[in-house]
Amino acid sequence: MRPISIFDGISFASHKQGSIRGGFFARPLEKEDRRMTWFALATRTAAEGPRPTIQVGDAFHDLHDAAAAHGFAGAAGDVTAIIRDWDARRDALFALARALEGEAGTIGAPVLMAPFEPRRIFGAASNFIEHAEEMQTKLAAKAESEPFIFLKTAESVVGPGDTVVVPPQVSRPDWEVELGVVLGRSGKSVAADGAHDLIAGYTVVNDVSARDLTRRSDFPFSHDWFRGKSYDSFTPLGPVFVPRDCLGDPHAIRLGLKVNGEAMQDGNTSEMIFSIHEQIAYLSTILELKAGDLIASGTPAGVGMGRGVFLKDGDVMEAWVEGVGELRNPVSAPHLARA
Repeated sequence: MRPISIFDGISFASHKQGSIRGGFFARPLEKEDRRMTWFALATRTAAEGPRPTIQVGDAFHDLHDAAAAHGFAGAAGDVTAIIRDWDARRDALFALARALEGEAGTIGAPVLMAPFEPRRIFGAASNFIEHAEEMQTKLAAKAESEPFIFLKTAESVVGPGDTVVVPPQVSRPDWEVELGVVLGRSGKSVAADGAHDLIAGYTVVNDVSARDLTRRSDFPFSHDWFRGKSYDSFTPLGPVFVPRDCLGDPHAIRLGLKVNGEAMQDGNTSEMIFSIHEQIAYLSTILELKAGDLIASGTPAGVGMGRGVFLKDGDVMEAWVEGVGELRNPVSAPHLARA
């Protein structure tokens, strides 16, 4: 599976207000962020192995080299380690981004991998009303219910350009674009109004799902979320990690997905039933959340299951989140050849 250059036939269109950064990443123009230098962290391939990368505006720099050149040793490190030590690294990274603003990039066309390795992956099910309706899921009133959270294996993660490999036992593979919420601080029994402080930043998640294997008839339990969503390569992630303070309000962001260039999903995080902060608060009543945890916060309407259309061999998915970027992944499913 070949990691893909972000300039390899991919473009990111602005789906709302905001400027286009290099035709690929959008920088929100929230009033409170006007004096803040927008940046993102990524992991790229290199001859010596994976290398941490910082994007400032249109320019890409090797993170280690840039931190050394500008005297910000606290900003250096691989992206996974940085996220898991976010409170100690954040200020140095923002200072480095300010120092790099306006400088020419030292990397021309980075070939990106998944930006970091999640510690754990939590997914929010049926968190958009129209998606629940297309899945024929009857929901109780919000006041009478709580978020439905499931786990995906961290080993199911792949990066930009990686191939989603559909195993032969799966006949109805489906797509789900989601805003990935990356935690940078631990927390237990956190109130919703304090949950924002746990967030380090955001990424794009495609929660690929085997619809035919998510439900079971051989056990007295109707759903098997683990089996339906945790196959190897079923969690494309990336292309970058955008710090929380660079994105603006996470509950007013457009997100969508295309298959072979055709728009399938186009929603807004404002349509969530349970907000990101409510999801964090709920999860923290069950276990202690950790820096490096990832929450896939729910998908809008437009999945294949709702229209009876599923992924085929050779299809290409393009999942996008406003202000974060576009995540493109081809599909390999020889047993599901397109007629």
